[in-house]
Amino acid sequence: MAAKTPLEVAQYTAHTGMKKAQNPVSSVLILSFLAGAFIALGFLLDIRVIASAPAEWGSLVNLIGAAVFPVGLILVLIGGGELLTGNMMAVPLATIARKLSAGNMLKNLTLVTIGNFLGALFVAYAFGHVLGLTAEGAYLTKVVDMAGHKLDDSFLQAFISGIGCNWLVALAVWLSYASDTMSGKVLGIWFPTMAFVAIGFQHVVANMFLIPAAIFEGHYSWGQYIMNFIPVWLGNLTGGALFVAAAYWMVYLRKHEPEVKPEVAMAVAQPVETEARPMWSKQA
Repeated sequence: MAAKTPLEVAQYTAHTGMKKAQNPVSSVLILSFLAGAFIALGFLLDIRVIASAPAEWGSLVNLIGAAVFPVGLILVLIGGGELLTGNMMAVPLATIARKLSAGNMLKNLTLVTIGNFLGALFVAYAFGHVLGLTAEGAYLTKVVDMAGHKLDDSFLQAFISGIGCNWLVALAVWLSYASDTMSGKVLGIWFPTMAFVAIGFQHVVANMFLIPAAIFEGHYSWGQYIMNFIPVWLGNLTGGALFVAAAYWMVYLRKHEPEVKPEVAMAVAQPVETEARPMWSKQA
């Protein structure tokens, strides 16, 4: 079986969300630190690629940067990690499906927020500031410009932008869960992630790298960052939990969970400790 049906993905995702919330605190913090760092590295790659691009290229520059950014989410979902935006879809779906309590959901999202922030902050400070990859020249100019655009949004604009972002990112996670091959997972992750970056939607974990990177170089303030963090976090939660998790729960899981194919039931029975999952069919 190369791919699951939407019903099978919904059942698998609800089970995955439950297992995520049951992982030990130490595992969640380590995996979320890694995920925050992976997303930050993807953003750092984006900046290093496009910072010196000619202005005449126009919006093509955004597309090029967006095309390399997904490496971060690929590392999370295949390499292993706990990413807040993915958990904002999977863990709420498990909660809506009554596999988890609301308290366990909030605990998981809080822990993953902390771990993602520490991982992204590490990359921003160690690689961006100390190593100097975002500290000078065209790279600093690009970081300050991009962070400024994020901070310029009003509370409502940042919230709505956060919804759009995680509608796409959560679908990237959903599509990766649907595939049983390495190549299928990469393709499923790549295009929705590229789309949110090219559009310019706000991703709470990506901002954990971008805005502190500018702050470390003397631009903006932590107070400004907090006022961006709150609406983007809430918007990302709404996009993942409402526009993906709740929508698919209403369609596929609201009344009951119909029988699924034996191989899918076997897959669901396997323990899941990270956003990545074992491959039960031959890798591509």
